[in-house]
Amino acid sequence: MSSYVDERIVITGIGLASPNGNSLEEFRESLLSGRSGVVPYETRHMGEVLAGVCNFDALAYQDRREVRRGTRSGSIAIYCAHEAVSDAGLDLSLRDRSRVGVYLGITEHGNVETENEIHEISQYDYDTSVWSHHHNPRTVANNPAGEVTLNLGITGPHLTLGAACAAGNAGFIQGLQMLRLNEVDLAVCGGVSESIHTFGIFASFKSQGALASHSDPTKASRPFDVDRNGIVVAEGGAICTLERLPDALARGATIYGEIVGHAMNSDATDFVLPDSTRQAECIRLALDRAKISPEEIDILSSHATATDQGDIEECRAIREVFGDRESLAVNNAKSFIGHAMGAAGALELVGNLPAFKDQIAHATINLDRLDPECGLSQIVANSPRSLDRVDYILNNSFGMLGINSVVIVRRFDADE
Repeated sequence: MSSYVDERIVITGIGLASPNGNSLEEFRESLLSGRSGVVPYETRHMGEVLAGVCNFDALAYQDRREVRRGTRSGSIAIYCAHEAVSDAGLDLSLRDRSRVGVYLGITEHGNVETENEIHEISQYDYDTSVWSHHHNPRTVANNPAGEVTLNLGITGPHLTLGAACAAGNAGFIQGLQMLRLNEVDLAVCGGVSESIHTFGIFASFKSQGALASHSDPTKASRPFDVDRNGIVVAEGGAICTLERLPDALARGATIYGEIVGHAMNSDATDFVLPDSTRQAECIRLALDRAKISPEEIDILSSHATATDQGDIEECRAIREVFGDRESLAVNNAKSFIGHAMGAAGALELVGNLPAFKDQIAHATINLDRLDPECGLSQIVANSPRSLDRVDYILNNSFGMLGINSVVIVRRFDADE
């Protein structure tokens, strides 16, 4: 049987691509300085919309042929995975790659490629002979994680986890569980999204009355604000390396934090409308598994997408669990970059991890008038908040069809 120490799982490397930064340092600086990554964006059949667009170097770890053959989500995942492995100080050529697992959360996959192929054959009177023979490997559900294994020569298990917008947390949870089951010795995990490259997601949100608009793109994503009018769709990715604590200590790894609590559950109520009761239950389950009380959480990274009912329901859940405790800092990264779908929870969590050292909770920007129905006094509005100490960070991520996820990370203390 494994010991308690063997079951402790820590974060040792971080790689990311976001609309306002392509490294943790750059992303964190943007969050602290209030720099948005939302810009005007042209998409097929929709014209100009607003989106969070990444600008990373896809050729850093792939050649042009590999980029053409693969997918945008695959390129994001490959870039983030390489950055995470490098940041962790790991040399995969010296490891048993059959003991490395890749677990990536996504909201959806295959829409981009299918839309592109249908558009292509429409130019040839729908002659299917011009349909790409790369379509099937591009659209299989395991694609992003599979592309990472191909690129890095990883021969251990890989999974791409469809968990709507709870997917970033789901990737971390899967990695943690596989380490505790001793299925792998290193988990490369997180979430990725290529959503802005499918016009369908914009069209669907617009039909739903949930697509954000604003004369100033940087002010379009407005969680909790009275004048919020919907979601800004974003692309991006965040991937971490997870290891068992003894393995990380043995090689002198830098440890960003320890995952001490996690939970997933389902609303079982509606296709799109959230349920604050089930969300609160998910938060409580994660707290119970972490063996801590609500009073011990210092920063709560909210899911809030700037939809009317979604923000209200989450605030009800937070209030139900945490009450009005003034020392809790609630923040939101979507106000900076939009909703990165499968990557959202992963980006939002890692963007808060530097708070263990700098003791600063980044803000929620564009919060000019707090919606009374949200009404959380703990929301960090527009300017970062300095805290006396940060020991625990809780990350909410919720998604369509009522999927909820929560991850809790503790500041790592080598003396504990």
